[in-house]
Amino acid sequence: MKVLSLKVKEDILQETDRVVKSIHTSRNAYINHALRLYNQLNSRRVLKAKLARESKAVAPVSLEILSEMEKIVDGLGYEN
Repeated sequence: MKVLSLKVKEDILQETDRVVKSIHTSRNAYINHALRLYNQLNSRRVLKAKLARESKAVAPVSLEILSEMEKIVDGLGYEN
């Protein structure tokens, strides 16, 4: 485990200490858990942005494929 030194705004530290006391955990455990959740949140945001970019990049090809598939289905005489 690494030791980390950081500066925290007084109001945030006071709020953290109130919460830590009410849930009966250590400040260290609480901060580790908070960082893990924040990392997950931001990882999901990055993934969402990447998926949006990639989806936009392939949209024209996807529409072309869909159009071709509709022509095939229409040619087979199936109803939509």
